[in-house]
This record gives sequence, C-alpha cells and structure tokens, in this order.
Amino acid sequence: MSDSFKHKKLNHDGNSSLHSCENKPECPRVAIGKVYTKVPVVLAELTIQVNMDALIEFPEPVLEIKDVKKRVNLTQCRLLLPTNKLFVKGFVRKNIQYASPCKEIDASTPTSVSSDLHSLTVDIPFQCVTEIKKFLTKPVKPKTNNREEFDFFVSKPLPTGFPEKDDLQTSDLSQFHQTSSQFYNELPFCELVSSKIIEWDEAIDRIPLPDSSPLGEGYFSTIEEKMVLDFTVKVLQNQQLRVSSTTNDDYDDYDHHDCYDDCDCCDDCK
Repeated sequence: MSDSFKHKKLNHDGNSSLHSCENKPECPRVAIGKVYTKVPVVLAELTIQVNMDALIEFPEPVLEIKDVKKRVNLTQCRLLLPTNKLFVKGFVRKNIQYASPCKEIDASTPTSVSSDLHSLTVDIPFQCVTEIKKFLTKPVKPKTNNREEFDFFVSKPLPTGFPEKDDLQTSDLSQFHQTSSQFYNELPFCELVSSKIIEWDEAIDRIPLPDSSPLGEGYFSTIEEKMVLDFTVKVLQNQQLRVSSTTNDDYDDYDHHDCYDDCDCCDDCK
C-alpha cells in the first residue's frame, strides 16, 4: 500500500461521521447611551433602464438557438459629487447554446438534419448617465483642499540715491510660507440589487440548407439583438451617525433569558 493511498484512506475515514457539539449563547457587549458610529447610509435606490442593440456573429453556421443564459455585470457606478449625476458602465454576459449542422455525423435528408451542440459567450457593453432627482438621505458633500501663502514684513536700507531716512518696506523674497489643508472624503458607492432583461434576437442572414433537408430548415451566422435592461442599484456612502441605546434587547429565542434580560454577563451593562 503506497503512502498516497494511506493518506487518502485516513482522510475518508476521518470525515465518515460527524459528532454533535454543545454551545451556549453569549451575551453581546453593548454600549449604553448616545454613541457615534460610521455605517453605510442609503442615498438613493434607483431602477435604471438601458436600451441595447448589437450584432452577434457566430464562428460557424447555426441551425437553431437552444438556450441563452445572461448575467448583468457592473464595472462602474459613480455618483459625481457635488452633482447628482450617476455614471454607470457595465456589460451583459451572454452564453448562447446552439445547434450547428454537421455533415460528419450524417448527411441531411428530407426528413432529418444532424447537428452538434456548441456554445458562444459574448459580452454586450452598455453605459449611461442618469440623474438622481430625489435623495433618500443627503450625501455628505466633499470638502475641497486649499493652500494659502503668507509673508512677513521686512525693512531694509535703501541704496545710494535715496534719502537716508527712507527704508525699503516689503516682504522677504528669500523665504516662502504656506498653509495647506487636505480632506479625505468618503466616496459614494453602489450595490447591484436586481436586474431584468427583455430581449429579441433575430437572424439577419438565414438561408436554406444547401443539400436535401426538411421543409423550412436553414442556417445563419449573424443575429441582431435588441435588449431592454432594467436593473436596480443602491447608492450608498459611509457616514457618521449618532445612535442612542438605553438597554439591551430581549432575546426571546434563547432559553437563557437571565443573561440577556439582566445582562449578568456583560460588564458594560451594569
């Protein structure tokens, strides 16, 4: 018996049975009173509609499309502060399963056509700009960086040709003084919630099969696709909030009520 076979056998025997283990609920540590927290806040929730039109070319003749699977991908969702314009970019990933006529399997007859099953994956890009007309929560506007220069007064004697009692009063050109401020603002971000696609695919170069074939059979290599994409996004921003807590919640789902109701195990609750 080899070492590798022994190792596999030990792993299999070790996972062949599961043993029960006990647990007990722990009382969470909760800060009582008015506390400050920083959490994602929903600025807006939008359903955006994008209209798409594209040509899809197949690498081989297509007898018919069997199935299409779609997935929406967002690559950019950016709220351009201090405006209310939302820039959106992405693509629809499509996996198209289709049948392609194959003479190698069997020649077509007036009653049958032989074909192979293949698939093609394509990305259909989209982009748009939409306006958020009403915010659920006002975004925190970015603070702008600033720089300010300042100088110090100097008095210097004048050269020959000026009255002796006069002085040159100015700032010192040999020195440079500046104050600058920089702010690290919270950038809004998005979360994709749901999507819905209505599509219409139509072959634009379909021709009959060249040899003997059943009535109405043909093949094509290009389709024109029209899609209406509706997708919902949440626009969020991390903001600082103040929350108030006066007591722990009652956890009725647990058997150990004393711990959660009286906070016997929480030092911060006493």
